[in-house]
Amino acid sequence: MQKAHNSPALLIGALLLGGLSQAAFSQPIVPAPVMKEVGWEQRIGSRIPLDATFRDENGDTVKLQKYFRGKPVILSFAYYECPMLCGLALEGLAGSLKGFSLTAGSEFDVITISFDPREKPALAKAKKANYVDRYGREGAREGWHFLTGDEAEIREVTGAAGFRYQWDEKQQEFAHATGIVVLTPDGTISRYFFGIEYAPKELRLGLFEASQGKVGSVVEQLLLLCYHYDPAVGKYTATVRTILKAAAAFTLLALGTLVGGMLYRERSRKRQQLGANA
Repeated sequence: MQKAHNSPALLIGALLLGGLSQAAFSQPIVPAPVMKEVGWEQRIGSRIPLDATFRDENGDTVKLQKYFRGKPVILSFAYYECPMLCGLALEGLAGSLKGFSLTAGSEFDVITISFDPREKPALAKAKKANYVDRYGREGAREGWHFLTGDEAEIREVTGAAGFRYQWDEKQQEFAHATGIVVLTPDGTISRYFFGIEYAPKELRLGLFEASQGKVGSVVEQLLLLCYHYDPAVGKYTATVRTILKAAAAFTLLALGTLVGGMLYRERSRKRQQLGANA
């Protein structure tokens, strides 16, 4: 029987899907005023202000220091009502964490901070339930924390981490990039990971090095942004959304081709058997 991965149509679909995925990360960004305020400035070796005060998912006032308990910490930024990348990024983080044996709450902690000061603990609690369930590790509920806060405290922490974002009044959305920051047990920035999903082996290594107080070096940024500036119309367009929809369509096409080919070969095999037995 011919192997499924030799199907030309499937290979074409896979190549197209791969090209679209690459485009999502390498989409050229045309310089524009707002985009200067969006992205990451890598501040390896700097410290996060652990005395910054937020509200946890239960509405209790907490300082970041509470979550630094002699273990490394993964810090992520999202706004919980983001219509595009934030949900994908949190799903990607949950999936990446499932890829190795270390467990949040045991060997490390995860802190997700909303950078939208309008969001409240009830929303953070709902998001926590969703993504902790996706993570699926026992005890992780005590190790992945979803916080909300005031503008000043948010800006203090995002600024220290080098995370730049901006509200687009016309689109009524935040323009922002995705990524996570790995912190040492004393809150020092050890390493950055960019994108929406992270290689489990590399993330595990990053946590191990951070646990020993080691800091890495500046890495190449492959930024996935919520907006792409279109100079023809003078505004930002939801390029990522379009790319992901197209990628999903090609995935379905490839799967359909695979299933169709398998059915065709199975029917041919049965016909040959019937002919041989006649």
